[in-house]
Amino acid sequence: MPVDLATLYFLAIGTLLASAGMMFWEFRTHPTRSRELRILASGFATLAVGCTAVLFRRELPGALGSALSNLIILSGYLLVLAGVAALSGRQHRKGSLALLAGMAGIWAVWGSQWLDVIWAHVSALPIAAIAAMTAWEMHRCRTLKSRAQHIVVAVTSLHAVLYAGRALVLPWFVADYPGILALSSKITIYEGVLYSVILPMTLLKLIRDETHGQLLRESQTDYLTRLGNRRWFFEQGARELDGARGRGPVAVLAFDLDHFKSINDRHGHQRGDEVLKSFAETARDVLGSDTLLARIGGEEFAALLCGGNARRARALGEAVAARFAATASHRSDSAGILATVSIGLAQYDQDVPTLSEGLAAADRALYRAKSLGGNRLETAADPLPSLTG
Repeated sequence: MPVDLATLYFLAIGTLLASAGMMFWEFRTHPTRSRELRILASGFATLAVGCTAVLFRRELPGALGSALSNLIILSGYLLVLAGVAALSGRQHRKGSLALLAGMAGIWAVWGSQWLDVIWAHVSALPIAAIAAMTAWEMHRCRTLKSRAQHIVVAVTSLHAVLYAGRALVLPWFVADYPGILALSSKITIYEGVLYSVILPMTLLKLIRDETHGQLLRESQTDYLTRLGNRRWFFEQGARELDGARGRGPVAVLAFDLDHFKSINDRHGHQRGDEVLKSFAETARDVLGSDTLLARIGGEEFAALLCGGNARRARALGEAVAARFAATASHRSDSAGILATVSIGLAQYDQDVPTLSEGLAAADRALYRAKSLGGNRLETAADPLPSLTG
């Protein structure tokens, strides 16, 4: 059954309003993206208003109805672009205002004389440019990484190509094929309906995935030191060891701050927390970002080193102990507290154990370091043959 243009417009209006409503509803559950969601909701709502205005554009005299409809629709597209750009902290205010002013000028100067040409072809060009810019903004967005990102790029790119064709290619065929303009209008609205459904749904998925990722990272992050927690260490460590089997050495370092209970009892838990953060910063600086470093208990930390770092594990561990002892007492936020750390080291060459076994061996060496007075590193006696270079 054939569908007339007005029915397609009503369908587009309904989907746009539904999309705007979902965007507005979702901003409450994604506080870090509430601004972007409000902008996107405003954009889809404005597009719905613009499509409604199209249905009544001939009720106003001259080119006024067409001009208002087109400028409202352009504003909606620009708001969608603003929302997508805001996901990366960028904005296009000056360019957007310039584009709106330019299109308003075209309508004011040539609207009455060339109404049909401007409406059918010229007005499509800025829409194509905005859609292309939206695709580019999503393509270079580094804060949202998901397969859905490619869908957004594809949908907005298709939108850009369709409107660019309407502006630059269609005029060449209208004279020879008069019916092609009506067909083009229907195709444009059909694609617009898909755009109004797929784009907001995909953007919502991107934001939901980001929120889920943030919650997952928080569940695996120690709130005080911002290092990974015990769960993260064992999950990530298992993956690292699976990849390291047969491809070089690994080493496990177990750390325990010396006399930490007495630091808390004497100076208070706030100062104790500062000592923990000081150690985490020192260990991260010395071991580097390639090392898996986590807080696995109150004053207990662990690190997994692979490859060249594993060969230098003893030197790196001793450097952590020396720097922590030297810097902890000089930090302004630790009030001159003397703090040291004991370390156990387990090294393995080709025969890599499970992470639990490696950490257990490092813990035994750690207890020996504690029994010898602390502030030192001891190597496990029971791992497989030592590294040779």
